[in-house]
Amino acid sequence: MYLAGMITAAWLGILTSISPCPLATNIAAVSYIGRQFTGARHVILSGIVYAVGRMIAYSIIGGIVVGGLLSIPGVSNFLQHYMNRILGPLLILIGMILLDLLHINMPGLAAGEKTRSIAEKGGITGAGLLGIIFALSFCPVSAALFFGSLIPLSIKNGSAVMYPLLYGAGTALPVIIFAFIIAGGARSAASAFDSLKGFESWTRIITGLVFILVGIYLSLKYIFEVPLSF
Repeated sequence: MYLAGMITAAWLGILTSISPCPLATNIAAVSYIGRQFTGARHVILSGIVYAVGRMIAYSIIGGIVVGGLLSIPGVSNFLQHYMNRILGPLLILIGMILLDLLHINMPGLAAGEKTRSIAEKGGITGAGLLGIIFALSFCPVSAALFFGSLIPLSIKNGSAVMYPLLYGAGTALPVIIFAFIIAGGARSAASAFDSLKGFESWTRIITGLVFILVGIYLSLKYIFEVPLSF
């Protein structure tokens, strides 16, 4: 169960990374890496540092949210008893968001240009800072996947740090891959992100449908207590 949760956490991160809004930040990160560094070693290292920055940001947020909730006895007991009932409707809502059946407007949390410019002047360290900044730039889809799917999954399995770390690694995976491409001499790597749009569409639809089906199953079994078994 824990291993399945780890795989799910990483998949949620990958799905986030190729969603339109996070994809734009990853394109910006690839452009930064290609513009700032010429040596293959520095390019690859900056991609890894960028990934580490995202992992740190998500693990801190996850640790605070999950650890905080699980440390409160009343909340912890409530979640342990009712998490499966909460997950059902929640997964249905997340699935509807992924399928564009439900739209949520939320204030942008993107960092200002001044902050980004400071990060872009920081060399390899700046790549890590960009990873942190972009991780904190939540949009509706990334916020839904992180707070609506990953956090409940982390709470259910008692993983305040590991799951958010894997999620962060998943969100940075395209940048690491394209860092290797850039290091190999493919200077047009950023434009290759366009090919991910079709892949993103299909994976988002499939994941959305799976979320809705699983949500319906959990709702029927734990809310309406319909005897289901597979």
